Amino acid sequence: MSESVLTAPKTSALPRGGFVRRRLRNPWRRPTILATITWGYLAWSLIPLVIAIAVSFNASRSSSTVHLFSLQWWWTDPSDSLLHDPELHSAVIQSLRLSLTTMAIVVPLGVAFALGIDRWHGRLATGANFVMLLSFVMPEIILGVSVFFVFSFLLKFVPLGSTAQILGLVTFQVSYPVIIVRARLLSIGKEYEEAAMDLGATPRQSIRAVLLPLLYPAIFASAAIVFADTIDDFVTVRYLSGPVSSEPLSVKIYNFARGQPSPAINAAATFMLASTIVVAFVAYLLYRAFTKGQRTGGLGDLATRL
Repeated sequence: MSESVLTAPKTSALPRGGFVRRRLRNPWRRPTILATITWGYLAWSLIPLVIAIAVSFNASRSSSTVHLFSLQWWWTDPSDSLLHDPELHSAVIQSLRLSLTTMAIVVPLGVAFALGIDRWHGRLATGANFVMLLSFVMPEIILGVSVFFVFSFLLKFVPLGSTAQILGLVTFQVSYPVIIVRARLLSIGKEYEEAAMDLGATPRQSIRAVLLPLLYPAIFASAAIVFADTIDDFVTVRYLSGPVSSEPLSVKIYNFARGQPSPAINAAATFMLASTIVVAFVAYLLYRAFTKGQRTGGLGDLATRL
């Protein structure tokens, strides 16, 4: 009886391009190239912010000379600091006024509009969705110029300044809460409202006691996005600016940077960044507070809400 000799099959060398095919064959591998590109983009975007923040605490007027740590350009300098410079101080107040007022108008208006679109049917809902998406994807410079012509030729009784800026910002920002709340409504579905009405609630009670608490995450996210996008808006507020007192911080930084900029500009830019981070953090805390029991409550706690 002859013994059969088992020989291992010969493996041919990988052809050219085998490395790429081997990498593509395993979609769950660690995306090294994608991670490198992502971290490189984040570093490219954040390094200028880190430099501006560091320079804002520099005691020297020249950015090439580093003398950390000083609050000279924040409030200790009696004339050139962010707190004592009248133009920068007025610009900070104007930016906060525009951001808070726009957020207070846009968020309730967007929530109501999203609820209306969710209940409309036919061409009206399709047209409303199209208008929201159109204002969302339209370049801001086109909207800024259009709103400027509207206030200059059609609505002449509205002077350029704070009122025109708020109306222009509301026109541009209202699409954010509408789209975000609309997406939340689609993810929630109709089950909660129908269950609430089966328990005896009126349509108004089902919206107030059941639907609105479920919309809080989208509402707070919308408020944070609107505030962050408004406080650093430049195009719309620049076209609709009237007197010098109506220029917000973004326009003031642009005007100062064209000449010999003061180091207090870096403090102003840091203030804008810090304001955005604080508002986002407060929105997150409110989201955690208002949605504390939503993950465990489900449909069983509807009777306690009504």
